[in-house]
Amino acid sequence: MGIKYVSTRGNKEKIAASEAILRGIAPDGGLYVPDAFPKLDKSLEELGKLSYRDIAYEVMKLFFTDFTEQELKSCILAAYDEKFDTAEIAPMKEADGLTYLELFHGSTLAFKDMALSILPHLMVTSAKKNELKEKIIILTATSGDTGKAALAGFADVEGTGIIVFYPKDGVSPFQKHQMVTEKGKNTSVIAIEGNFDDAQNGVKAIFSDKELAAELKEKGYVFSSANSINIGRLVPQIVYYVYAYVKMMAQGNIKEGDELDVCVPTGNFGNILAASYAKEIGIPLGKLICASNTNKVLYDFFKSGTYDRQREFILTISPSMDILISSNLERLIYKISGNDAVKNADLMKQLAEVGKYVVDEEMREKLQGFEAGFATEDETVSTINNVYKKTGYVIDTHTAVAACVADKYRTKNPSSNKLLVVSTASPFKFAGSVLRALIGDKADMIEDEWDKMEELYKISGHKIPKSALDIKAAEVRHREVCSKETMKAIVREKILNGLF
Repeated sequence: MGIKYVSTRGNKEKIAASEAILRGIAPDGGLYVPDAFPKLDKSLEELGKLSYRDIAYEVMKLFFTDFTEQELKSCILAAYDEKFDTAEIAPMKEADGLTYLELFHGSTLAFKDMALSILPHLMVTSAKKNELKEKIIILTATSGDTGKAALAGFADVEGTGIIVFYPKDGVSPFQKHQMVTEKGKNTSVIAIEGNFDDAQNGVKAIFSDKELAAELKEKGYVFSSANSINIGRLVPQIVYYVYAYVKMMAQGNIKEGDELDVCVPTGNFGNILAASYAKEIGIPLGKLICASNTNKVLYDFFKSGTYDRQREFILTISPSMDILISSNLERLIYKISGNDAVKNADLMKQLAEVGKYVVDEEMREKLQGFEAGFATEDETVSTINNVYKKTGYVIDTHTAVAACVADKYRTKNPSSNKLLVVSTASPFKFAGSVLRALIGDKADMIEDEWDKMEELYKISGHKIPKSALDIKAAEVRHREVCSKETMKAIVREKILNGLF
């Protein structure tokens, strides 16, 4: 029969993976989850001898069961190509007793490349499989990294168009430059006067507008998503953890069956959720440590059982984690509720209408596999500095949040398992903040973003990635700014005016 997908808010309709990928979000506003978890059908030892691409196939074939072997392998080969600056795709580095899984070797210098590179290929294949005649409009909100990775993935892909909303003052200068210089003819990038949650809420409201969907379908368009709310984004992230475990095993860093603890810098909860899915399919992961910055809504949830978005939104030096509504947490809530769609839908309604929800003790018991920690701005800065001074290894601000939380965890648990830190972005993507952590106020004397990269190169000896240099002279093409209230009207106008 193969794996089918159900909505977290109404699990009566079961659909194939390709249809779930095309829809992005369920008609009832829920997220698609597998109706059962498959198990790896190769031994960990066998997997350890395979390349990243081959491991990706072994994982994805378990979840995307309506894709043929040829279709899936074609998607994987197209995604994990020369855009990555290392043949390993995701190399690992040891520094100060921690293992760092580097997920930033793609063209946009962030981990989103790893899962977003394949999504356009999965989506185009899904469209053909389902004989979709309408043009797919990708609608996405970004806190910085998803936007550029999605734009790069869908740029000039036939049968698609993409609209990206980002918070005007909530991304780094480099992240903004990456997005606003996008050349794809089918792309639109819009800054909103608000934060990431405003952008994300606006996108969700557009998805749930049935009148708008019907109007656009009549004109030959359908919406889909590139955020990790799309199951086609989430499943490729499971590969990271399978790959990391079997390679560490092959290198003799862990023995088969040893538990591996994982610390993940977390915003929208997709990356760490993928780790829990890797655990479900047979990877012996131990504690899944959710690392937050000062927007510590997830830390408070894991410590108290209350998810409360009613708090100050803080702009930090780790902007991709500046999120108060972590959409992918809904998939975990659904799971710990015993796959009770009614109960989950009620909790999500409370979050939307009241601003918070509380899970019961029985649900909290099922969160025992997770741990949580957070890092202040000062701790993030000192972690970058300390890791560099001790080892010469340079990490970005998001990775530093995870490294700080991981260090606190192993201090409290000295006999804990081997610890993997997920490194989600190149330090050059946040050169200003990283440089300030290394040389203090002197960094503020360097105004130009590329001069900061050059200085970071001189200090660290790490080469500036080619993709960063490539956009230095790129022309700004997207200057549009809107309010959160006008997002829907702008999307409708762009599509109906034939801009895609």
